[in-house]
Amino acid sequence: MTAFAITATLAALILLVALVSSKVRHARFAKKMKSQVLELTRLCQGETEQARDERNLLLDALGDAFILVNSEGVIRFANSAAHQLFGNRELNGRHIREAFPDPRLIDSILPCINTGEPVRSELVLPQQSSPLGDSENRGINAWRVDAARLPNALRGGSTTRVIIRDLTAEHQTEQIRKDFVANASHELRTPLAIINGYLENLIEDDMVSDRDIARHYLGIMRKHADRISRIVEDMLVISRLESGEASTLKLEPFFVGSCVNDVLERLESVIRNQGADVQNLLPAKGPLIHGDRFYWTQVFFNLIENALKQNPHPGLRVEVGCEETADTYRVWVSDNGIGIPSDDLPHIFRRFYRVEKHHSQREIKGTGLGLSIVKRAIEAHGATIQVTSTPGQETRFLIAMPKKS
Repeated sequence: MTAFAITATLAALILLVALVSSKVRHARFAKKMKSQVLELTRLCQGETEQARDERNLLLDALGDAFILVNSEGVIRFANSAAHQLFGNRELNGRHIREAFPDPRLIDSILPCINTGEPVRSELVLPQQSSPLGDSENRGINAWRVDAARLPNALRGGSTTRVIIRDLTAEHQTEQIRKDFVANASHELRTPLAIINGYLENLIEDDMVSDRDIARHYLGIMRKHADRISRIVEDMLVISRLESGEASTLKLEPFFVGSCVNDVLERLESVIRNQGADVQNLLPAKGPLIHGDRFYWTQVFFNLIENALKQNPHPGLRVEVGCEETADTYRVWVSDNGIGIPSDDLPHIFRRFYRVEKHHSQREIKGTGLGLSIVKRAIEAHGATIQVTSTPGQETRFLIAMPKKS
């Protein structure tokens, strides 16, 4: 082999080695770049997932239902409150017409989706149309729907955020206030009208000189004046219980049996005239509880008086008894009267609510506030009350009171 051939061969070998080395370096560089790209992608994905998790955590912390809806009306995001509101049904990817049970909810959102104009409306729905479905047990329920288009579109197109807030408690409180004012006005107007009517007869018809007629009229007027006083007194008791004054209850130990005996002494003439049999099965020195005796006297007075007024017929038997558990006294007031219809049971603790459909007109009407006072006084002591009734057999009010309040 000539020197030239050897030189050419060596040059070729050197070139080949250089090419191989270059390819190796390029492969290493490409591998390094690929690794860096993968790492950067992983970091970006991690940061995106973290941002999404933080967003979801923040939105899930909201007490109100929060929903994102695209321009087609399809739900793209719903927080945990929204899922709970709609019975934990799957919402993402569903059209609002499929997700929302009542068309009034849908109709309150669509104008914002279609036009972009903010919408804020309040809906009052019957129990069967509540978003809560079968778990709704509050009767009439109220909701505020607040919808607005987001300023920046997500994934193209427009996105509308929807907030649904439960206003049922506020609505019911306002309704109770309106009913209370209306009912109180009605309850006071009736006896005042009667008193004014008899006063007019006494004065204008000059009947004051007729002692018998005057005494008769004055007796009727006194009866209705007493009714007004009772209504005002009951309203003041409820006001004290609901205004926070009940938090300053004068708690002291006393015997429930002795408290019931005091009530029976106050009602002795009514019990005797009615021919009722009222039994206090509690011992005079038991059970011993810590509470405000004034309010507990109100509780037992109203429960026993209510049994007497609702059952004016002879043969009524009323019992007050008690059983003891490890940490609770369970005191009941029961009677064998005409009972309470099942449809009325959920409402009897409402102010001015009366069960009158099966009662005669000769019965003495109460103020309609007695059982409301009972419930609020009992709850102020951390106790509870339940009522069961089998018409014609037994109506029982059961109070569960803690041994230590």
